[in-house]
Amino acid sequence: QVQLVESGGGLVQAGGSLRLSCAASGSIFLFNVMGWYRQAPGKQRELVARITSGGGIDYSDSVKGRFTISRDNAKNTLSLQMNSLEPEDTAVYTCNAALTIVKLEVWGQGTLVTVSS
Repeated sequence: QVQLVESGGGLVQAGGSLRLSCAASGSIFLFNVMGWYRQAPGKQRELVARITSGGGIDYSDSVKGRFTISRDNAKNTLSLQMNSLEPEDTAVYTCNAALTIVKLEVWGQGTLVTVSS
C-alpha cells in the first residue's frame, strides 16, 4: 500500500511562507483526488485544498489566493505553497490520497505548522 510522508512544516512569523511536500512511497497516478487537510487545536479537521488527476482544484475560502496546491505524478509528490501565513493557519497539515471509485483513502502522519503573530 502507498504510504504518504509530509515534510516542510515548522515555525514561521505571520506574513511568511512555507512549502509543504507530501512524498508517496509508490505511484500516485491512480489516485484521482489528492488533498491537504488541517486540524487546529480544539477544532475539527478541514479541507484546505484538493487537486484531481485532471487538474481540477478547490481551495477553502480561508486560504484562497494565499495557498497553491500542485501534484507531480512523475515524482509522486503533492505540494502546498503557503504564502501570507496568518496565526489562524496554525495546525497539523495532513496529506490525503483518494481513489474515490472504490472509496480507498490513504493518509499521511501530518506536519505541524505554527504561525506566530
